[in-house]
Amino acid sequence: MKAMYYERYGERPEIRTLPDPVPEPHGVVIKVEASGVCRSDWHGWVGHDPDIVLPHVPGHELAGVISAVGKDVIRFKVGERVTVPFVSGCGRCEECHSGNQQVCSHQFQPGFTHWGSFAEFVGIHYADTNLVHLPDDVDFATAASLGCRFATSFRAVVDQARTRPGEWVAVHGCGGVGMSAIMIASALGANVVAIDVADDKLKFAQSMGAVAGINAASVADVPEAVREITRGGAHVSIDALGHKVTSFNSIDNLRRRGRHVQVGLMLGDDATARIPMAKVIGHELEIYGSHGMQAWRYGAMLDMIAAGKLAPAKLIGRTITLEEAVPVLMGMETSREIGISVITQF
Repeated sequence: MKAMYYERYGERPEIRTLPDPVPEPHGVVIKVEASGVCRSDWHGWVGHDPDIVLPHVPGHELAGVISAVGKDVIRFKVGERVTVPFVSGCGRCEECHSGNQQVCSHQFQPGFTHWGSFAEFVGIHYADTNLVHLPDDVDFATAASLGCRFATSFRAVVDQARTRPGEWVAVHGCGGVGMSAIMIASALGANVVAIDVADDKLKFAQSMGAVAGINAASVADVPEAVREITRGGAHVSIDALGHKVTSFNSIDNLRRRGRHVQVGLMLGDDATARIPMAKVIGHELEIYGSHGMQAWRYGAMLDMIAAGKLAPAKLIGRTITLEEAVPVLMGMETSREIGISVITQF
């Protein structure tokens, strides 16, 4: 198979011909039809993820067609259109039995714990627990865009934050995760304030449903600006970037008894965040993490897409080739592109 491949962190990946994967007894092999390029892939490439063993093939947002099935798989067969959460459970541990595969202690992550989907084929473990059948009206590029950013945002906004109609939601960072959160919160009837340092992204955020925007580079105090717009602070605030400053601001801009959800990965120099703990105590703030979404929860998200309440295809900026994905991956930290890049040609 053709795949993107690197042997050292931070060095330019190559396009190589590598052996095709063989399914585990409990797994499948998927012919990849689309794979999103995500900031998490960049984190892995620069060496922020300890689960990656070199050499490596990145890629974790994927959709495709099953090409081979392990002997123990019951629910899936060759030829079916599928996608998979980027965090997949083992199906046997206590967390998986409770329905929380997204925090499985033996989790499988394509593109991190194992070779990923920047390739013509990818092997997926524990298929019966983790695969999701794709409706015929969801194209592969849209399905791939759900796998990390959109699904993680869905869980963050719907399940973790428990967002209700009429509430104020602040979203810090208008990349793929942030735009997804804005669209989902707006679909739930919330009033969304988008925060970013780029005016073009703030304009796009308003087209996704945000009712107000704050340019963090143009105001002296972001939390105060949020409090002014929301008349007292956000009920829900989401750090969709993963930075010490955005994480702090997201907590600090909450009203009393507000809920902060950390979605952006806090890695590298941002691994240890500053938290206004006196305010957390005195205002009874709630702080949550959100790490992917279980396969069994995809139904609710897909139903909202089918009903026209969510339109994740609007978040796709462009489709690219596997070769074009190399500079896209390398430039993710400084990219000013609006929208998700999805590999559709291998």
